[in-house]
Amino acid sequence: MIKKNDNINIFLLMPKCPHNRRKTRCYECGGGSICSHNRQKSKCKDCEGSEICPHNRQKQSCKECGGKSICPHNRQKSGCKECGGKSICPHNRQKSGCKECGGKSICPHNRKKSGCKECGYIPKLCPHNRRKTRCYECGGGSICPHNRQKSRCKECGGSEICRHLKIRSRCKECIADKDNTIPEVEEYTKEEYEIISFLTKK
Repeated sequence: MIKKNDNINIFLLMPKCPHNRRKTRCYECGGGSICSHNRQKSKCKDCEGSEICPHNRQKQSCKECGGKSICPHNRQKSGCKECGGKSICPHNRQKSGCKECGGKSICPHNRKKSGCKECGYIPKLCPHNRRKTRCYECGGGSICPHNRQKSRCKECGGSEICRHLKIRSRCKECIADKDNTIPEVEEYTKEEYEIISFLTKK
């Protein structure tokens, strides 16, 4: 008999279906925990599942609700460098995207799988012939409220902006800090200049 305090994972003792899942959670078997939208009932927004908060997010991941997956720095615990999240590698990067660690998001060509043409990646283009995430007209996820790329927006504190308020990879001062020299930095091409000029318009 299994007692309440026994150090046993009860879920491991539950019978599994032919698809190697818990029967109640298998959509192919029509499990009792699967809703009409083919999702787990508790996590389905359309069904207003018990794990969905008033902000229409997963309760545990909602910052406004103080979800248990949110750390004191207002980030996902697993991805917080200051908290030593489990998704952070010894090189202080996301494990999945770290080339040195051989992250699962890195392809054999040492690039991100999702952006490697040699691996057969074909970007999804919007009706405006841009990547959906980077299209300001489509409201792409990579576009900030200032109508710029989030990572390159000074006002949003984008990840590609250095302490000198320039794009880090093109900042002479930042590159000089590495070897105490002032390097020759490649100038923008005409096309790049037009894109950046457009994105930085207010």
